[in-house]
Amino acid sequence: MSDTDYFTLFSLPHHLRIDLAALERTFYAQSRKLHPDRFASRPPEEQQAALAASSRLNDAYRTLRDPILRTEYLLTLHGIQLDEQSRSATDAARASGTEKKQAVPPDLLEEAFELNMALEEIKMSGDDPDARAQLESARAKFTAMLCESRHQLEALWTAWDNALDASNHASQEACKQALVSLLNRRSYIRNLVRDVNAALDAATAPQS
Repeated sequence: MSDTDYFTLFSLPHHLRIDLAALERTFYAQSRKLHPDRFASRPPEEQQAALAASSRLNDAYRTLRDPILRTEYLLTLHGIQLDEQSRSATDAARASGTEKKQAVPPDLLEEAFELNMALEEIKMSGDDPDARAQLESARAKFTAMLCESRHQLEALWTAWDNALDASNHASQEACKQALVSLLNRRSYIRNLVRDVNAALDAATAPQS
């Protein structure tokens, strides 16, 4: 089972739009087969193998039911690693206690610079009305960008599935590159929204 990719594990095509109900049914059916009670009287090595298979099944289910994780996983199957701001990089940085590096999308360079200036200003001056208004405006703008990126992702998921079904390798390659760019951009915007929210919360928090 360890050599089986997550899609194959659930008898699913390598699609980005999947039948979530079928995924859930297969998950629970396989989970019942791997339940520890079924292996209580088995040799220790069989118990360990079942435990490892159950853990992998859980990881696969969590990955495939989340559309972003599913997309990231599919890209890794095609040898593509996302930039530093991917979710896996976020988790790794959090686990190690280090600051995650971020590649700024070229079209957001100016806005990111202005936002960082506003963040510094509100850190230094506290709940300054002008800085707060600027951050709230930035939050609304970046939140709208996130919404738009979701629509763009959904279109790419459909394009990928159609290209895969048609064995159109050129279209598949174009979709992969577009997905990488969009996911990295989306992750960076999510980080900006997170930073803005943290700054606004800190500015309005009661002083001890």
